[in-house]
Amino acid sequence: MSKKSMPSTFVKNVLQNGIGRYVCQLQRVKLTFCKTAGTSRGVRDFVENHLLDFTNNNPGVVVYLQPKRRQPAYLYAEYLNGYKEKFCIDNMNKDQICKWIETYRSRSGVPIMRMRKQWHTDVPTVQGVWHPFMFKDPQINRKTFPNEELSRFLPSEPSATEQVLKIFEEQKKEITSQGPTKELHSKDDVLQSK
Repeated sequence: MSKKSMPSTFVKNVLQNGIGRYVCQLQRVKLTFCKTAGTSRGVRDFVENHLLDFTNNNPGVVVYLQPKRRQPAYLYAEYLNGYKEKFCIDNMNKDQICKWIETYRSRSGVPIMRMRKQWHTDVPTVQGVWHPFMFKDPQINRKTFPNEELSRFLPSEPSATEQVLKIFEEQKKEITSQGPTKELHSKDDVLQSK
């Protein structure tokens, strides 16, 4: 499959497995084989030599054996999340079957997908997600809305009128500190002096 047609996902762990106690996600294994066919010989050898070791090492995995006359050998794997997989093990030897069963045992039960990235985090920033009340006083939560004080527009820079009034007040202070020689009577005098 090309990467455009193959579904993609981020790295994830099934049910946070491994944070606490590890739980094997493989729930059931069913082996179907023929008792007499030569193509099922590897499955019969696996059952005779390795099946007891596998069941002793993995007590949480249930293994079913189902003989079917004149049918190809199949391995059915069922996981805790309900995902099922069927794999033909016809004409395989017992070592290959051991490897495939171990592969299915170590999988998470999530279908194989292309990884978008090799890492993933549930919290993308350490600081947290920004919201409109992030740097506001917590007392805002107690107000009832609409509120005149909080609804008022607060400009970031003073307007031109405010700047002119500020200059007028500064000049007025300078004149009063110098003495009563010159007096400004209105704001229009400030505009004319500039």
